[in-house]
Amino acid sequence: MKRRQFLAAAGSGVAATAALAAPAIAQSAPEIKWRLASSFPKSLDTIYGGAEVMSKMVSELTDGKFQIQVFAAGEIVPGLQVLDAVQNNTVEMCHTVSYYFVGKDPTFAIAASVPFGLNARQQNAWLFQNGGNELFNEFYKKYNVYGLPCGNTGTQMGGWFSKEIKTVADMNGLKMRIGGIAGQVMAKLGVVPQQIAGGDIYPALEKGTIDGAEWVGPYDDEKLGFYKVAKYYYYPGWWEGGPTIHAFANLAKFNELPKNYQAALIAGATYANTIMQARYDVQNPPAIKRLVANGTQLRPYPMEVMEACLKATNQLWGEISAKNADFKKAIDTMQAFRNEENLWWQVAEYTFDSFQIRTRPRG
Repeated sequence: MKRRQFLAAAGSGVAATAALAAPAIAQSAPEIKWRLASSFPKSLDTIYGGAEVMSKMVSELTDGKFQIQVFAAGEIVPGLQVLDAVQNNTVEMCHTVSYYFVGKDPTFAIAASVPFGLNARQQNAWLFQNGGNELFNEFYKKYNVYGLPCGNTGTQMGGWFSKEIKTVADMNGLKMRIGGIAGQVMAKLGVVPQQIAGGDIYPALEKGTIDGAEWVGPYDDEKLGFYKVAKYYYYPGWWEGGPTIHAFANLAKFNELPKNYQAALIAGATYANTIMQARYDVQNPPAIKRLVANGTQLRPYPMEVMEACLKATNQLWGEISAKNADFKKAIDTMQAFRNEENLWWQVAEYTFDSFQIRTRPRG
């Protein structure tokens, strides 16, 4: 009799425990669906695809409980308005380049890339291991967003032009599509900068609304067809030595996520950050061969132009720093890190790369 009573009591206890445990488990793994607005068209599969890589990883890490649906530029809001959409909670997240938003504050540019700044590896080192992400997320609080590095293109090309650039004087009066703070540097050389979303660059070049344009590099530029409407392709993109593409989440929404979902989001973005550059490094070499085969004329920026741009850049940093404490803090931190990194780069990385180039097989 006592045995039957014990088993009955035990059974009741198990049932009660199960009843208590089930809601607790459900609460720890809620179903959450977010929308992400991209600044990029779907046709640019590598840069747009960074958000898809992140979304897929987040879903897999949460057994499908945390879903992020990716929308291309223009499907919810225009590509250059995605950060506003996150700030006002129209969408929970966006995938973009923060230098698009220098109109809000020029400090946004430094988190992505600035003229004569960091290359991709140095950028990742600074953001992930030297306090860069913490510095910028403190700044982003003013705009109600939380930022996660979610892609990098590597050093970009220097743009397409309808005529050759041989001297600084050739820059004067050129209407050029160039994003972010680099446009302010170019303006000091007489260029008229235009900020145009990626999908709108080709028609502007074709119609002659602009004389030149920069985007990313051979793979994307070929897809956008720039070689059909501009003959000269310049390098390097000294304003984008290793630009970070960010995923921005609404700060309140990010803070509401369970900790394991936050971890999944960070892991997914970090994975996408690696994958994007790897894809570009694979895709750019054959793309630049195809462009040249189709008549593209490769040209290095003349040293005279590079030196003038460096001088203009340093002038601009001084002007902005004098009136913007956030910018001064970030640019000073970045430049100090760059100077330290370049000491190492010159010892090993640069000499190795130079040797590889000098000794590679010809033909």
